[in-house]
Amino acid sequence: MIEDISLRVTPKTAATVSLLKKELAMAKGVTEKDINDLRIVRRSIDARQKMVKVNITVRVATGDDSVVTPLLNPVRYERVAADAQSIIIVGAGPAGLFAALKAIELGMRPIVVERGHDVDTRRVELAKISKDGKVDPESNYCFGEGGAGAYSDGKLFTRSKKRGNVSEILQILHQHGASADILIDAHPHIGSDKLPGIIKNIRSTIEKCGGEVRFGTKMTDIILTGDKATGIILENGEKLCGPVVLATGHSARDVYRLLNERNIKIEAKGLAMGVRLEHPQHLIDCLQYHSNEGRGKYLPAAEYNFVTQINGRGVYSFCMCPGGVVVPAMSGPSQSVVNGMSASARASQWSNSGMVVELHPGDIPGFEEHGQLEMLALQESLEDEFFKASGNSINAPAQRMTDFITGKLSDTLPRSSYPAGTHSARLDKLLPPEIAERLKEGFKAFNRRCKGFLSKEALMVGLESRTSSPVRIPRDNESLSHVTIENLYPAGEGAGYAGGIVSAAIDGQRCVEAYHNKQKLKTNG
Repeated sequence: MIEDISLRVTPKTAATVSLLKKELAMAKGVTEKDINDLRIVRRSIDARQKMVKVNITVRVATGDDSVVTPLLNPVRYERVAADAQSIIIVGAGPAGLFAALKAIELGMRPIVVERGHDVDTRRVELAKISKDGKVDPESNYCFGEGGAGAYSDGKLFTRSKKRGNVSEILQILHQHGASADILIDAHPHIGSDKLPGIIKNIRSTIEKCGGEVRFGTKMTDIILTGDKATGIILENGEKLCGPVVLATGHSARDVYRLLNERNIKIEAKGLAMGVRLEHPQHLIDCLQYHSNEGRGKYLPAAEYNFVTQINGRGVYSFCMCPGGVVVPAMSGPSQSVVNGMSASARASQWSNSGMVVELHPGDIPGFEEHGQLEMLALQESLEDEFFKASGNSINAPAQRMTDFITGKLSDTLPRSSYPAGTHSARLDKLLPPEIAERLKEGFKAFNRRCKGFLSKEALMVGLESRTSSPVRIPRDNESLSHVTIENLYPAGEGAGYAGGIVSAAIDGQRCVEAYHNKQKLKTNG
């Protein structure tokens, strides 16, 4: 008999098979010898009370059943026909890669064009950013194989379950090398050290099945025939013909300007901006697990999630990276931008998260003249100001959290994980008051919920400005095609319809399915 049993146990029991088997036997009313096999299929940590517990669901085999089957349920990808319909996918981030996989599944031939380089080359380029302070505008933390997600932690938690099959995305990632833990954990995570290998495996699947992935290949224009997209033009002048999935990511500002110049409708979109806040991981462990000893042997590096409303706008933590590092995430010269990431082990001595304020078009005066590119202009302006405040370098301005609250320059700064270094600056003055004042009140509110969070050991680092796209590309709710241009499918974070690896992957899949379904209707009609 195969049966799922839910338990609430100590962290030690959840991590120890012999203790877990004893709990299962008691819950089921059998002996431990009666349990032939077991597998955890769901796991979450409940740290709301002083005694931390782990909620788990365990699949148990007893009686005539000797083995619990593996969780992997792979998708089969077959080689597409030589004369298969081609579909052009601009961008090799999560939306683009999963769009390509879905195209193969549906018998189409994906041609993926990516302005940046492959993940191995990117790794070398990213090291140079921290070492030399120079950014390749075509291949960096934002552009290149895997997109911004490849080197920004690999968190897979999403609330976008209504948009598609989250389980399928996790299965495909597992199929391509991710740990089975992502199929189990409530907040699954891969890690920036593991993601590149998984991304290479996905590329291999695409190419083995007849698809094409081109690196260092920049789109400079969209070919329009009337109100229909019929292909793209590359920087070298080459034309590629076919329907277009636009999966360029949230930092492809040249693409937004191209669309605006070509009178393809775009809309200014709200986003969030703020700072990276870095604490010692041990402090966060102590606060979240209610213990002066921290997390101990059996618990992972602790996370947090804070949100409040200040003067009509949300203030919240974003992309929390336990056991992580702060990284330089600019996509061009004269920019100062930070982000965070964690390796799979989450073993660094720091934790960090974006601490950001929700902004709507019109919230920060002075940018209305930019029309639908208003929020993009705001991003660029603040990134340039922070760059100049750093002596035209990527060394990040920083301030102790407590000094930010009281409005003083920090005399000293704690050590930081940021590889390009930090210098003391008045972030409370560099940030617009619409952001700074809300952050101050937000920090006080978070400290009331978690006493000790507002700490002189906490360091605010740089500018967190790339939380999402500053533009939305409007599309039809059913066809997912751009409302004014047939066969142009804006997808993922860059289109303003996703936030994170999983939701972007789902969106890429849905755009390809929408095109495929439209073609079926034409054929059957």
